[in-house]
Amino acid sequence: MELQDFQVCDRDLSDASLSQYLQADAIAVDTETMGLIPQRDRLCLVQLCNSQGQVTAIRIAKGQTEAPNLKKLLEATNIVKVFHFARFDVATLRYHLDIYVNPVFCTKIASKLVRTYTPRHGLKDVVQELEQVELDKSSQSSDWGNADRLTEAQLSYAANDVRYLLKVQQKLIAMLEREERLQVAQECFQFLPTIVSLDLLQFKDIFEH
Repeated sequence: MELQDFQVCDRDLSDASLSQYLQADAIAVDTETMGLIPQRDRLCLVQLCNSQGQVTAIRIAKGQTEAPNLKKLLEATNIVKVFHFARFDVATLRYHLDIYVNPVFCTKIASKLVRTYTPRHGLKDVVQELEQVELDKSSQSSDWGNADRLTEAQLSYAANDVRYLLKVQQKLIAMLEREERLQVAQECFQFLPTIVSLDLLQFKDIFEH
């Protein structure tokens, strides 16, 4: 099933798609789930995009616990995985598919570190400012569990959530370098796997007094 340059796969990446994505220096990644608690809410869709604009969505079946090709890609240490709010997506991928994503770049963390002139760090706001594109988020809160019958609006929403991330990442890197905050951003990204471990163990506020 394809919508223009958007390919939809079942359960895992094909070997051919994996080979293409493995050639990238960075890929954009997002997930769609049934809710915001990994231990309760299942993973339904994983979206990918490379710098050539090749978008793939992988439908994850109920009860599925592995996706070997996706795991190989997302654990490849020579490819940066770019997320918006990586903390959630990385936790979801680890909990449901045993994928330990690394290395990671989070555009939400980067935005908070460098776009200090605004409190608005959602993907829609960041893309609108840096890419002059207004994302349609009307399908954000919808039923992703019926993977075989996703609407065109849902598929378009899922594609757009990764389509602009790599360009946004590059602009945020330039801003971080200009403001001399790239190093601290990288340190935050390196710490994300530990934060995810704490989240999955349901620890909260352990750094507070």
